[in-house]
Order: sequence, then C-alpha cells, then structure tokens
Amino acid sequence: MAKATKSTSARRDAQAHIEMLRLETPFHPRLEALSQQNDWYTWAGYKAPLSLWDEELEYFAIRSQAALFDISPMVKYRIEGPDAEAFCNRLTLRDVAKLKPGRVHYTAWCDENGHVLDDGTLFRLSADRFRLCCQERHLPWLMDSAIGFDVEVEEETETIAGLALQGPTSFAVLRAAGLDGVERLKPFDLATFPHKRGTVTISRTGFTGDLGYELFVDARQALSLWDRLMEAGRVHGIRAIGYTALNRARIEAGFIVANADFVTAEHAVRADRVRMPDEIGLGWMVDREKGHFNGRRAILKAREKGALRHVLVGLEVEGNVPAEHAIVYHKGKREVGLVSAAIWSPTAKRNIAIASLDRPYGDTVTDDLWVEIYAMRELRYVKLMKRARVVERPFVKLARRSATPPGDF
Repeated sequence: MAKATKSTSARRDAQAHIEMLRLETPFHPRLEALSQQNDWYTWAGYKAPLSLWDEELEYFAIRSQAALFDISPMVKYRIEGPDAEAFCNRLTLRDVAKLKPGRVHYTAWCDENGHVLDDGTLFRLSADRFRLCCQERHLPWLMDSAIGFDVEVEEETETIAGLALQGPTSFAVLRAAGLDGVERLKPFDLATFPHKRGTVTISRTGFTGDLGYELFVDARQALSLWDRLMEAGRVHGIRAIGYTALNRARIEAGFIVANADFVTAEHAVRADRVRMPDEIGLGWMVDREKGHFNGRRAILKAREKGALRHVLVGLEVEGNVPAEHAIVYHKGKREVGLVSAAIWSPTAKRNIAIASLDRPYGDTVTDDLWVEIYAMRELRYVKLMKRARVVERPFVKLARRSATPPGDF
C-alpha cells in the first residue's frame, strides 16, 4: 500500500511538472457550475469552454433564443491621451477620425511590409479614450509605436470582464434587466449604463451575425452582471454557451479568425504564409486618403504591381459533409488552396466553407473547383471529391441584426 501511494504521488508530481497553468476568468465560477461536459480549451491563457451542455443546442440558442458567451479572455487595451486618435490612426487601416465617440468599428493593423498582424474592434469611449480588442497580445509593439505620441497604453484584459449576449431575444433580456435606453443603440453604437455601484459599457456588436450585444464591466462586478442577465433572461430562453456553438455562427456570418483563417505576421514561420489585407477580404478597410499608417506603402505598391497572391472566398460545397481543412482543386487536379473553416449550416441549409485560394483561382477563375473531403465511414476514411462554387459572404444574413429599435422576439 505504501509503495502504491508513493507511485501515485510521483505520477502526480510528474504531471504537475508539465501542466500549463490556465487562468480563470471572473465568470468562471458560473461557467463551472453550468458545465456538464467538462470540455475546456485554452484561450489566451484562460480556461474557456468548448461546450457547456450540448454544442448543437447551444448553437440553436444563438439563433432562436439568447446565448451568453464569456469574452473576458479577449485581449483588451486602453489607449488614452491627447494623441490617442492620431496614434490609432497611425496603427490601423481605417480612418479613426471618422469614428465618433460612442461608436465602434472593425479594423486591422499591419507591419511595415503590409502583412496583417491582427484584426479586432476599436471602441471610441470618448474623444481621447479608446479600447482596442483583439485575439493576440501586442503590448510591446504598441508601446514601441507610441514613441513620439502623447498617449498612454495599458492592457486591461484582467481588470475588464466581457460578455457577448447574442440572439433574437438578447434585446428583450437587456430590457428586462432594467437597462433603459439600450433600445436606442444602433449597430456599432456603444453606451454606458448603471450597474450596482459602477457602470457597464454595452455595444451593439458581436461575432454571430445575429442581433447581439457585448458588455464590459469591472471584473469585480462580473458575477453580479452575470446573475442580473440570467435572472432577467429566464423567460426569454437565455443559455450560456461555449466556443463550438459560437464558431458555427461566425462561419455562417462569414467572419474570419486570426490564426485559423489566416496566419498573423508575428506567428508565421514560413514567409509565404503571411497575408495582406486584400488577401483575406479586408481590403475595404484600407483608407488611402488618410495620412500614413503602418504598411501603407507596401499595400499600395502590391496593388499597383498586381502582386497580391491569395484571395479568401466563401464556398458552397455539394453534399452535406463539412469540408473542414479540405484541399481545393481546379478541375479536380491542380491544387489551388485550402479550406480553413467549414460546416453544414442549419440556418442556411447549405454546406458552406471559407477557403484561401491562390490567385487567379477564386478571383477571376471561379469555375470547376473541387474539394477533397475525407469522411469517416464505419472505421474507414472514404475520399469524397465534391464540387464547390464561390459564393458571397455572409452565408446567412438576418434582418434582425440591424433593425433599430430591435424586434421584441
């Protein structure tokens, strides 16, 4: 018995030696209590749920009810000071001078070679105060870029908790929670509302292509905000969800994810894996009329010389087997790209995918495309060659996403 105890202890010590410590978000106590699957993954160093109870039903909670998703691990930076606007304009692709206080816009930023470092949302909280939200950590780069600007940059990922409330009844939940005035928020608006002894900032934004909101609160008030929403949403079908369900919704919306649908410049090991904005569907962001910004010369030069090598497209694939990570061929023979995300869409009733293709395929050559799918059939993989055609994104477009005031579902 003593020998067995010692062996068990040794194994535990060895396991602890290689374990990676994962932080817990301010909402973790509520998520852990709801978790029936014990299905967790690591998001930016935090413990986050892939699924809490049933990934299929969690998806339908987004599309037919109200879904609550913890976005606290999303990296958040406070940018503040007299030169905050000029600093953000120098960093990002879009013209920040056009972003008014109380508004949000989706943007991206590049290195000096015009390769995308990350994409994210920029919140203009006031004339000289912004919040930048993204997937990757960029504090050293932001601090270096701030030299010469009268601006303060601080990471606030740990101190600001975030929730995404998405779905047709999300507005009804907020109204029932007593957040008066939220009905006036248009898409990409933000406003501050009282909560307990502090405030909660609510933006009409999200990653599902549905009616939805994102809420940011001091981490010390996180649990009280969660409880307030869950109580108010009891009769509106509110359910907590994990990332698997959210990912399905974002694919339907045609949204891209850094280091999934494209490799960021700082993560790329191979030189041919980096992407310019035009190569991942973000060329519309580039504002060539504003002053100089990171990567401007390289991006415009690539356009002038026709040096853009890739294009990100939406695909509709025949059949109902998702083409995730499938190779894309032209005429069934020439390899021309790779699928980065794919699902059978329950809402669109289509087999859809997002793929990165080598130009001119997907750009000027869009006919006779095929995907190579390997499907498991009774303990054996079967190769399926399925036709694919380039289609516009989003795959699913819901009128309720932009209706103002929102519908009372």
